[in-house]
Amino acid sequence: MKLNLDYYNGKDLYSDGEVEDKLLHITKNHKSFHNVLKENSSWPILYHLSPIRSNLLEWYPFNEKASLLEIGAGCGAITGLLSEKVNKVTAIELSKKRAEILANRYEERENIEVIVGNFEDIPFDRKFDYITLIGVLEYSGKYGEGSSPYFDFLKKAKSMLSPNGTLIIAIENKYGLKYWAGAAEDHTGQWFDGIEHYVGNDEVRTFSKKEIEELLKKAGFFNNDFYYPMPDYKLPSQVFSDSYLPKPGDLKITPNFDRDRLLLFNEKITFDNIIQNEMFPFFSNSFLIFSKE
Repeated sequence: MKLNLDYYNGKDLYSDGEVEDKLLHITKNHKSFHNVLKENSSWPILYHLSPIRSNLLEWYPFNEKASLLEIGAGCGAITGLLSEKVNKVTAIELSKKRAEILANRYEERENIEVIVGNFEDIPFDRKFDYITLIGVLEYSGKYGEGSSPYFDFLKKAKSMLSPNGTLIIAIENKYGLKYWAGAAEDHTGQWFDGIEHYVGNDEVRTFSKKEIEELLKKAGFFNNDFYYPMPDYKLPSQVFSDSYLPKPGDLKITPNFDRDRLLLFNEKITFDNIIQNEMFPFFSNSFLIFSKE
């Protein structure tokens, strides 16, 4: 494990607040988080430390000789899995404290380098076989510049990929059924915010399947394979694909761990009818996308 502070400007640009001090203490003093999770099931602890996070990509057949750039590594919820799957992981994180949490977790892994800084400011003299944006693209409006930050971010990511490289994106679907059924938008905490296309908010943005596919093609990614993590990409227990879609009875009401939600209708019964009408990809709660040129 190498912690690189060459591009750290002295200010953490993203933080979940005081809970990060607790996470830093936990990762300094525990190698296994099983007992920690038994004693503390709060959303931040679950989100950052749960092994369920790895379900998102545990199944994917990575090339074990490959290099991977993880943009927005956070506290390392996925980084450990990635380091087991490929030869070398370069992780970028905006926050020094979050990078230190990540470094504590995997201090014995020799194939991980964590760079603290903004992806936009870090020059690279090499390209990568995989680039991951796990819960990252949606914040491009906040940390990017210019009038088209989401497009610009994807274009820059594409420039860092090796020939035939793969961009991996995990992001919420703004038309996910949970939002219609009464879950608040994950990033803003406002009900129906994504469905109404974030009126008055330019800092965060999720997309429909059609919108993000068009954005990817505009950025030069013409081959896009969509998968559908459920209940969402953060704590997925199922990952469906266009060749293996859910059947009636496969899906349940989406749990909300971070805040209260409404139950405006029976999500399970509605999902069954959506599936029968072949509309599941439009209403899936989140997307996992593998994109190539």
